[in-house]
Parts: sequence; C-alpha cells; structure tokens
Amino acid sequence: MQRVVGSILIIIATTGAGYMYGAELSRYLEKMRYLRYVAGLIRGEMEYTCAPLPEVFRETGRRVKEPYASWLRHLAEETDRREESAFARIWNRSIDRDLKELGMKSEHSILLKEMGTFLGQIDRETSDRSMQLYMNRMDLEIEKLREGLASRKKIGNCLGVMGGIFLVVVLL
Repeated sequence: MQRVVGSILIIIATTGAGYMYGAELSRYLEKMRYLRYVAGLIRGEMEYTCAPLPEVFRETGRRVKEPYASWLRHLAEETDRREESAFARIWNRSIDRDLKELGMKSEHSILLKEMGTFLGQIDRETSDRSMQLYMNRMDLEIEKLREGLASRKKIGNCLGVMGGIFLVVVLL
C-alpha cells in the first residue's frame, strides 16, 4: 500500500513540476509583453509631449506596475543627476539593477539595453524611427516566444508525467 501511495505522490509531484514549467513560460511571455507596453508608453510620451527624458520616465513610471515603476523612477533620478556622461550607461546600469528580478534571458536583456542607445539620440525624428525599429524587434521576439509556448508547455507536461512514471518504475 505504501508503494502505491508513494508512486502516486511521485507522479503527482513530477506532473506538477511539468505544469509549473509551463506556467513559468507563460509568465515570461507576459513580462515581455508588458515590457513592450512600457516601451510603447515611453515612445508615446516622447512623441506627444516632447518632454525631456527624465520627465518622460517619471510620467511613464506613474502609469505602470512594479518593478517597472521603480525602475523608471530611479532612471529619471539618475538622468537628472547626470553623474554619467553617456545616457546608455545609465540605462544599462538601471536595467541590471532594477529589472534583475524579472529573470530575463540574456538576448532579451540585450534587446532592452539597445533601447537606451535609441533614447539617447538628440534628433527627435531619428529617435522616433529608432524606437519604431526597436518596437518591431520586440514584436518579433514576442511572436517567437508565443509560437513556441504551446509546444514547450506540452513537452513540459509530458516530461513531467513520463519522468514520474520512469521514476516509479526505477524505484519499484
């Protein structure tokens, strides 16, 4: 009887692990979509208000959820202080410090850091075109993630169940 109960618990646990893997993939996709939304807000704020970057970050930070809001507030403060000469350095450092908890993959972190080079440009028209290019790249990355999501979730669920059955067979 104990073996049967133990076997069932092992299968339930590994199935749960597979399900959690799929849920984490879905959460990651939502984080990327929200980053795209934040970038769109920044672009819109720059385009319609023509305000300086610190003000754009403050206003956008008021309209987004945590940890993005605190990231944008810190970024506005650091940009106001102008301790660094290059805006891209301030941008990169703030991403590394404030958005670390998002657990972004390195290629997505690099993509987000590239946005800082677009924002630091003086010419509004060039900056707007660069932001549009960045937004298109974000859309492509999100689409790639979305396309692979269903199959990866199925694989995670199947591996969870099959791994549990394998473990039960090995232990019995």
